[in-house]
Amino acid sequence: MTTCNLCNAKIPEGKECKDLFYELTFYTLNQDPEYFIHQLIVDAYGAQHITKDTKPVAVGATLLGLYLFAEHNYTGKGIQKAHIDLGSKMRELPTITIPEKKAAVNVADVLAVPDNQKDEMIKQWVRSVWEIWKHERPHLEDLLKKYKKTTA
Repeated sequence: MTTCNLCNAKIPEGKECKDLFYELTFYTLNQDPEYFIHQLIVDAYGAQHITKDTKPVAVGATLLGLYLFAEHNYTGKGIQKAHIDLGSKMRELPTITIPEKKAAVNVADVLAVPDNQKDEMIKQWVRSVWEIWKHERPHLEDLLKKYKKTTA
């Protein structure tokens, strides 16, 4: 067994962390399409795997998703709509500081629970990842304010 150096997930031999994400994807894409919990795993996993080489629009979308869920109770569908509405504006996120601390929950933790507990564990995962990124809240709030001014 190995450990992902970005999220601390325990990875079985012969697999990569991304393989665990794909495995969880099979579960999330078969859930309630109105809530669209799949968006939550995309953002949680993405935020745990941000590096200095991650494109700004990907950073903006990922962190915005965490913020909207954790602080404003958006559903996955609501986050997806915000991503679409903001589009290229997410490139305007200033340089971010990647946290050194790892979140308490990762993709392997979510896969380890029974299916009837996965949705709640996914939500716990997102909140856990947001905790290590919440120092970026002011940048995200600025981004949303700029967007609201252009659509008002």
